Amino acid sequence: MRILLNCQDRIARLYERFRKEERGDVPGWVLVALMSAGIVILLWTVAGPLLSQVFEDAINRVTANF
Repeated sequence: MRILLNCQDRIARLYERFRKEERGDVPGWVLVALMSAGIVILLWTVAGPLLSQVFEDAINRVTANF
């Protein structure tokens, strides 16, 4: 019986410990996500046409050999 009470006490302490832990900084993660999206949009706007041209040139070189 003493072992059972000891286990219940340990489980209760673990439950309290995990219940009180912080879940993270939600506004920080939202800011990181928005900034990442902004960087992608900026790079896509600036480098998009150049990347498209590089891709088309590479495809043309590969298909020209066949």
